[in-house]
Amino acid sequence: MSTTTLQNNPTVEELFKCVDTIPLTLFEHVEFSFLTDYTVFAPDPWGRTREHDPPALLKGVLYCFSREKYSPEEIAKELQDELLYRQCGFESSPSHESIRRFLIDLSSVVEDVFGYLVEQVADRDLLDNIYRIDGTDVHADHRDEEASWNYDPTAEGTDTEPDDSEDAEQDTSEEEQDEESDEDDGGYYYGYGCLVITAGPKLPVAAAFTEQKKTDQETARGVTQDALAIGDPHWMLGDGEFDMLAWHDDCLEDGTIPIAPYNERNATDPYDIEYRVEQRIKEHSDTVRLWQKQLDETYEERSQVERTIGACKDCGLETPGVRGRVRVKSHVFLSLCLRLILAIANYERGNNPGKTTLEL
Repeated sequence: MSTTTLQNNPTVEELFKCVDTIPLTLFEHVEFSFLTDYTVFAPDPWGRTREHDPPALLKGVLYCFSREKYSPEEIAKELQDELLYRQCGFESSPSHESIRRFLIDLSSVVEDVFGYLVEQVADRDLLDNIYRIDGTDVHADHRDEEASWNYDPTAEGTDTEPDDSEDAEQDTSEEEQDEESDEDDGGYYYGYGCLVITAGPKLPVAAAFTEQKKTDQETARGVTQDALAIGDPHWMLGDGEFDMLAWHDDCLEDGTIPIAPYNERNATDPYDIEYRVEQRIKEHSDTVRLWQKQLDETYEERSQVERTIGACKDCGLETPGVRGRVRVKSHVFLSLCLRLILAIANYERGNNPGKTTLEL
């Protein structure tokens, strides 16, 4: 059936006005033609032809992410519907092998796609002047040999780290178990991590895929530099994990004030301060004065990062349908891309860009 026939069919027209207008609405204000500029999507030197255009494939994948379809098989099955695949730009439905090959190729440039979408939300003035940084866990299939067990102090402990010794587990007394449970309130999970900087109405503006939720200073500094290149933040908020000297200095040198609780356990002669910036600001300015009330009130805004990460998890961040570090990383960034696309689509339709679903 041709596109013209579809459009002239009254029954189909009614369908276009209902649920199946989602692909058109999602991608109405974003353009992915730049994908064809990447070498990875250039004509194959061995003569293999690409049956479907990369922009159409990306739209199809992101649409399916919005429907909680993540694996190549699930995506291909979802796109068998002619109305859907045509709205995504296909001439025919893609096979799961076409989807699989595309996702492999996309993995090398998916961070650039994310960066393009961040620029799109920035161009629409959707970013505020308060940036927030935090890490989150990315659970993996237990068959993923590249993932690992990681400790998350904020987790509820739904996973249990395996013990190679069954006897050791059986010999553990109830008293010892009580002592272990009192030691912390966290738990173990099997998977990876993602460091995210957020701003505005639940928008990720920079991210890094990591081996675990807990991050190191080098990664934190790299992601922060990426975020500071977008927008004009006045504040950068992080929890006590970001009590890092170099990270604070990077922010201050950029003209952004970082607020992270001071961890006196990191010093032999601790300062009488609540936030690390109270000490570091003196190394960068003789005139800037920070008021405790202002720091406290601004730091209360940090909790927004958890809502943003929650919105990204609604887009698939928490549930990769693939295994292997490269594929899971690609899945994570596609989830972040979907969150930005939803914000852009809602904004362009006059709706709240902070909504985590598309309002038609």
